[in-house]
Amino acid sequence: MSTVTAERVAEMFVEFADTLVAEFDLVEFLQMVTVRASEVVGAAEVGLLLADPQGELQFMAASDERSELLELFQVQSNEGPCQDCFRQAAPVINADLREASARWPLFAPRAVAAGFRSVHAFPMRLRDEVIGALNLFGTEAGRMEPADVLTVQALADVATIGLLQERAVHRGEILTEQLQGALSSRVIIEQAKGAIAQMRGCSVDEAFTLLRGHCRNHNLRLSTVAHAVVTDPTPIPGLTTA
Repeated sequence: MSTVTAERVAEMFVEFADTLVAEFDLVEFLQMVTVRASEVVGAAEVGLLLADPQGELQFMAASDERSELLELFQVQSNEGPCQDCFRQAAPVINADLREASARWPLFAPRAVAAGFRSVHAFPMRLRDEVIGALNLFGTEAGRMEPADVLTVQALADVATIGLLQERAVHRGEILTEQLQGALSSRVIIEQAKGAIAQMRGCSVDEAFTLLRGHCRNHNLRLSTVAHAVVTDPTPIPGLTTA
């Protein structure tokens, strides 16, 4: 049963957006996602797992220590609602843990022993890309209303978009650095070509052929040798001297 008003849900989405445009702290953001998801349906506890580069789920955040231990157990045993949700890219809704031993022979008894009766898992996905799962634990066996299912999935989707955007920005920063480095290297290479042409009394094209040949013969990087030609007055035999 939903425990928050539509206005509070709207505030949550605004909070998510504000967090994403501010100084982004991944751990703090994921922790907030678990707490807000718990508020939506009054879940006793919530945990969140994300996939690592190898596609294996790893624990990232939990609203309480009990759910953290259960999420870690899911990772270690490779079994549980989050694992199913992630693999199938579909929610696991209204699972009664006391009747789930056949489905999760390791996880279900552990969750029941921890005091939980129900569990729901939601994929963190954007279209065909699934990056993790959000797990909601309840101490009662009640069912989640369809409207609440939609709301929690929407929260998971918004969180997913935020994470993918952060990754894209990070990748973009790396690409920008790489591009800037390439441009700087190109400038140095052009300067080195001119210097070699002047020292050897040859054309710029011939100078570049000499520079590239020297690098290949000595297994050196073009930008490294070019930088040496421009900044180091020491002659390089066969390149800056005949």
